[in-house]
Amino acid sequence: MRSKTNMLITLASVLAPVMAVAQQKPLHLWYTKPAAQWEGSLPLGNGRLGMTTDGGVTKETVVLNDITLWSGSPQDANNYGAYKSLPEIRRFLFEGKNDSAQQLVDKHFICTGPGAGGTQWGCFQTLGNLVLDFSYNGKADYKNYRRYLSLDSAIAVETYEVNGVKFKKEYFTSFGTDVAVIRITADKPNQVNCSVSMNRAERGTVTVAGNDLQLSGQLDNGTDGKGMQYLAKVHAALKGGAPSFSGNNLVIKNATEVILYVSASTDFRNADFKQQTDALLATALRKPYHQEKQLHVQAYQKLFNRVQLSLGTHTRDDLPTDDRLQAFQQAPSADNGLPVLFFQFGRYLTISSTRVGLLPPNLQGLWANQVHTPWNGDYHLDVNVEMNHWPVDVTNLSELDLPLADLVKKMVPHGQTTAKAYYNADGWVAHVITNVWQYTEPGESASWGAAKSGSGWLCDNLWQHYDFTRDTAYLRSIYPVLKGSALFYKSMLVRDPKTNWLVTSPSSSPENTFYLPNGRTASICLGPTIDNQIIRELYNNVITASTMLKTDQALRDTLQAQLAEIPPAGRIGADGSLMEWLEDYKQTDPHHRHVSHLYGLFPANQITPDSTPDLAAACKRTLNDRGDDGPSWSIAYKMLWWARLYDGDRAYKLYVNLMRPTFGTDINYGAGGGIYPNLFSAGPPFQIDANFGGEAAIAEMLLQSHAGYISLLPAIPAEWKAEGAVKGLKARGNFTVDFSWKQGKITAYSIHAANPTPVKVKVNGEIKTVMSTKS
Repeated sequence: MRSKTNMLITLASVLAPVMAVAQQKPLHLWYTKPAAQWEGSLPLGNGRLGMTTDGGVTKETVVLNDITLWSGSPQDANNYGAYKSLPEIRRFLFEGKNDSAQQLVDKHFICTGPGAGGTQWGCFQTLGNLVLDFSYNGKADYKNYRRYLSLDSAIAVETYEVNGVKFKKEYFTSFGTDVAVIRITADKPNQVNCSVSMNRAERGTVTVAGNDLQLSGQLDNGTDGKGMQYLAKVHAALKGGAPSFSGNNLVIKNATEVILYVSASTDFRNADFKQQTDALLATALRKPYHQEKQLHVQAYQKLFNRVQLSLGTHTRDDLPTDDRLQAFQQAPSADNGLPVLFFQFGRYLTISSTRVGLLPPNLQGLWANQVHTPWNGDYHLDVNVEMNHWPVDVTNLSELDLPLADLVKKMVPHGQTTAKAYYNADGWVAHVITNVWQYTEPGESASWGAAKSGSGWLCDNLWQHYDFTRDTAYLRSIYPVLKGSALFYKSMLVRDPKTNWLVTSPSSSPENTFYLPNGRTASICLGPTIDNQIIRELYNNVITASTMLKTDQALRDTLQAQLAEIPPAGRIGADGSLMEWLEDYKQTDPHHRHVSHLYGLFPANQITPDSTPDLAAACKRTLNDRGDDGPSWSIAYKMLWWARLYDGDRAYKLYVNLMRPTFGTDINYGAGGGIYPNLFSAGPPFQIDANFGGEAAIAEMLLQSHAGYISLLPAIPAEWKAEGAVKGLKARGNFTVDFSWKQGKITAYSIHAANPTPVKVKVNGEIKTVMSTKS
């Protein structure tokens, strides 16, 4: 028997390399010049308020955002007679006349009105711009310019020198008092001179209110024009100099220090938004700046500091971030620090763009510089909003799943109406898109709007939160949502006379089309693979939940019986790839951005190289046929699939592809994604989903826990094998995992849980059972 001393020595030697990951360099995005475009500006957010700063020296534009600022309003776009067309649509599909079925879907089975193209649908909008015009004593030639965003503190800093005077600006959106703060200082007295103004492209009025500059307005709701109201106020606190107003400009002359406080609110679920705006501003003004800053950092770091990552010593953080992106394309193995920065930037974006009790991050997180954001800045349910949440649990930010769960719960009543209107079905359904107004109807075109996997896919995100946390109170709260989604599929499935399977009808595989034997094309089909995978996963989760909660035995039995009659999670086509549809159709675009039928590989666990090797091989064939390019979110998704296939080198190749510098902001549906100078991911245009998808993929390359055990380094690429360490990642079952490695082999690991329990772990190729330690 080993002595206690020897055991402690052994324990120390095991844990020391794991903890060494804490000794890392500051995580900064940094630049030597102001941003040339908005996608180069530095994003800040506290889960409600957001701002981006371009760092201009003579003129600086700070774009302001509020996560709740949406145009539009609740609407009923259901076609209440749609279900009457079901028999004929289904008859055409049974006869193989998908094109005829699609014509009927376009006629009867879409939303009423303009759908997402209408003003009542609404969109996420910018709050407006805060513009700072600076003047200097003498020419405004600047030198020694540097601006950076600290991921460690959620503070942006800009420094430069003009005519021998050193200027400094600090920016943060306070996690403490819930206002945005900008501090401008000079190292010589009375050198800060600027004019502060606010503007908005439409529906914004700027006024002076007492000692404050104010921007207010009301957005279009698509009916009577009286939509959401908002208010933003700016107050300047000075040392030296004096403020004055010239028209609607706040003029500051000869100050040594200027602190601008920005308070803003909307009336989204908040009738007292004006009073809230004033109260938050008053509270912030009472706190000394350094105390305000300290409270902000402390609150932020409670979340951010949970996870640390090192991928070795090869790093190019000596290069400005825009130059670093260029250099990475030439020599990626020379900069293992960039994947770390990108990973932690993803965590930073999650913390910054959502807050418990508010809304989940939308297509642009909470950052938008336009009144009409691309694709309405809404919530797309055929991958995008789900991808936004894939890294949340594994990167130890589980509570930030809850805004999505709240959004989905609020969709259920409207989804029940939609289920009856279109399918005369029980339960609730959502299709391809939604917004803050709980839209669940199909879209305005059959080619993309008829997919009905949205509600089931959302239920996967809700379930994953439970699977990671094992919070039974949370499970009880979401069980009605899961059950309602299962009831919908249970009651709308029909028997395909050709295969005798129970299938969805009509449906589609997002957002793809195929050739029919007659040479025509269609999207509408019976039982696409993604539907079968999602229904299988949902049914199994409802069966598990109802068993745990000791309820709904009859429903459980029915779902279990239907599972035997639903098409399998995957079938292999004549070319060796995974079939996307019930029929082995030829697709119209071999490189289509969506690869929806690989849902069973990720996020689900129905296909794995170990349990279903033939289907895993078919997934590889599918991915090779589709190619590695696409919009950034598609590249990120492919990274995740290759990680699940244990091919870290291919996943890494895709990561390098994802990190291609780009400046384009055009609407792109094909190849050519990339990363903007500020590390925002590009469709183009800016879509935040690839930031989160790429982050999730990095985590999946390092740790997986979907197959009944925790797997360490399941898909590590050659570039990361030399050495590395992780601290704080989460595994399903509510385990926290730390580990380190050298030459691709785990050298130390520890697994923590609130209540120590046995857990299976795969280490260096061997699965063993160990006892977790108390966290």
